[in-house]
Amino acid sequence: MRQGNKNKKVDIIRYVTEGTFDAYLYQMIENKQKFISQIMTSKSPARTVEDIDETALSYAEIKALATGNPHIKEKMDLDIQVSKLQLLKQSFLSQKYDMEDKVTKQYPREIKDLTEKIADYEADIALVKAHTPSDREIFPVMQIKEISYDDKQEAGKAIITACKEMKSPDPELIGAYRGLSMELYYNTFSKEFVINLKGKMKHQVSLGTDIHGNITRLDNAIAKFEDNLLRCRERLETTKVQLETAKQEVEKPFQQEEELKEKVARLGELNALLDMDKKDSTLLDAEPDEGVEEKEKSSQVLER
Repeated sequence: MRQGNKNKKVDIIRYVTEGTFDAYLYQMIENKQKFISQIMTSKSPARTVEDIDETALSYAEIKALATGNPHIKEKMDLDIQVSKLQLLKQSFLSQKYDMEDKVTKQYPREIKDLTEKIADYEADIALVKAHTPSDREIFPVMQIKEISYDDKQEAGKAIITACKEMKSPDPELIGAYRGLSMELYYNTFSKEFVINLKGKMKHQVSLGTDIHGNITRLDNAIAKFEDNLLRCRERLETTKVQLETAKQEVEKPFQQEEELKEKVARLGELNALLDMDKKDSTLLDAEPDEGVEEKEKSSQVLER
């Protein structure tokens, strides 16, 4: 906008002259803006971007535009189509490389981790069942500081006492419950005491200040083992399916590869045609003027 314009509202009008290289220039601007937008939005950009102006256009291209040469229009159309296809291929390859990484690394690692997790959950569930009375009314014996408690209230009090006696926030083994060892520590971030129920796995349980509530929290955490095991099994099956699907996807070629090759080849032919016109113009410009040539010959004779 021109500085000093006092009008509150202005109209911006763009003029394009038919039969000139205006359309070609607008195409270059469009490609440049697409390139910038792709970078700003983290989409797959083309590897190169070229700018052009009136001085960069060859005489052959200007002549072709001015005379309505169909080759230049075809070239302009192909430039756009090839650019789009190249971007599609780049996006396809990016997704393919990501899929290959999942096939070789991510999915096998997830399958291994889930398989181990399932085995650990199964072991902890079996351990808990072996140390839990079949009668739910009977409180499972809890050991704290080498003392066994068969009363829920007394066990709850012992947990609170163990928390008060802690002199360091570091984990400390304080006893066992339902076959799982209990490791007590203070979480300085959340400012709360935590018990790790440890079997094959480590299960964190945040503690409160209620005597009965802490026992309930421990029992609830143990009760979730079965649900957690089920979710791990479902995730394992899903991951196996994803792995097989990914293996099939990485084998698929770029569906528009032949179209891209054909259009790149045709674009090369058109560029060669326009380049030949440019070379002809260069040769004509390079031919010396007859009068100048005669003068040079006369000068050479006189010098002799």
